[in-house]
Formats: sequence, structure tokens, C-alpha cells
Amino acid sequence: MDKIKKNTLVSMRIKLEDEEGNIIDDSDELMYLHGGYAQIFQKLEDALMGKKVGDTFHVTLTPAEAFGEYDESLVLKELLEDLPEDIAVGTELDGEEEGIVYVVESIDEKYAILNANHELAGVAIVASGEILEIEQLSDEAAKELLEGEHQH
Repeated sequence: MDKIKKNTLVSMRIKLEDEEGNIIDDSDELMYLHGGYAQIFQKLEDALMGKKVGDTFHVTLTPAEAFGEYDESLVLKELLEDLPEDIAVGTELDGEEEGIVYVVESIDEKYAILNANHELAGVAIVASGEILEIEQLSDEAAKELLEGEHQH
């Protein structure tokens, strides 16, 4: 019976909840390539290593292992006159640093509060589910799959 190892294409049912049991994401089927390709959380990937079809999993991720700790320094209070005129709550603005995106959280008469934390930053996450299917890929096939993803 095949087990999950490097370059295994894994199909699983997965549910993400916070610690209170509120469902964050309930996915009928998620596929990922196993082997440290950062397609899923590392701790979850570690927990799935060696599992086979039909196995279930239940992993608790600390905020740092999931979407990161909440970082107060990523919350900015900006004068409206310094921002684009057409912003609204929920507008995304690129930060000066590469890859940082601020979301407008609130607007009053003079200021807007911008937050670049992931909406689930600071939240511990419980991931549970079941392995549906696994397929061992050759190194070549795995490489092609990864390269194909980067072209989209």
C-alpha cells in the first residue's frame, strides 16, 4: 500500500477551524504535491508523511505555524489626504515593501486604518480531514507539475 512521501500527489478532504470550532475553510477536495514545496503548512505536511488512503488527520497549528502572529507594526494610521481618493473599507493597497498588501480596515473623517496582517494572523488553526487518493510521481513529473503551476 502506497504511503505519502516526497513527490506524492495527495488528494484530501480538509477542514480548517479556529480553536472555538468556527469553520474557516471546508474543502471537499484539496490536492497538493508532498515534499517541502510550501503548498500547505509545513507542520500539516509533516503530519501527513507516511499516511495512506483512508487515513485521517487532526493537526493543531499555532498562529506562527499557520498565518503568522498578529503584528501591530503592520497596522498604520494614515491621513486620508495621503491616500488615493477612491478608497473604501476593504480596498487593498500595495505597501512600499515587496509583497506587503495593506487592507483598509476603517475610515473616519481624517484618517484611514490600514492593516497588512493576514485576516487569520494570530489565530491558531485546527486542520482535520482524510486522505482520499495518493499518486507517486517521478521526480520529472513532480518538477513539471510545479513548473506548470508557476506559469499561470
